Amino acid sequence: MHRLPSEIIVKRFRIVSLTIILMLFSAPTVIGLTGYGMFFHETKPLMWAGGILILGLGCMAVNLVLGGRLRCPLCMVPPLQNRGCSRHRTAQKLFGSHRLKVANNILFKDHFRCPYCGEATAMEARVRRT
Repeated sequence: MHRLPSEIIVKRFRIVSLTIILMLFSAPTVIGLTGYGMFFHETKPLMWAGGILILGLGCMAVNLVLGGRLRCPLCMVPPLQNRGCSRHRTAQKLFGSHRLKVANNILFKDHFRCPYCGEATAMEARVRRT
C-alpha cells in the first residue's frame, strides 16, 4: 500500500473529500428548500436555501483549487478530479461516481484505491529515513 509524501497532503485530501460530499448533499437540499418555500410562500426556507447554495459554491471553489493539485503517488493522476483518462477495469462507483467512492473511502476508511491505476493508498505520510 502506497503512502502520501507529507502530512499536509493528507489533510488536503481530507478537506477536498469533505467538500465533494458537501457538494453532493447541498444540491438536493437547495432544491427541496426552494420548492418548499415557494409552495408555502415562506421566506425562511428560501434564505436557508440561499445560504446552503453559497456554501456549495464555496465548496466547489475549494475543490477546484485544491483538488487538481492532489495526485495519486503512483500514477500521478488526480483521483478526486474528473479527467478524460480511462479508468482501471476494477474501479468501483458509489451512486454512479468514482470521485464519490474515493472521497467516501478517504473520510471513512482512511485509505483509497485510485480509480485510474487501481493501487491502494493509505492516508498517512511516508516515514523519512535519515
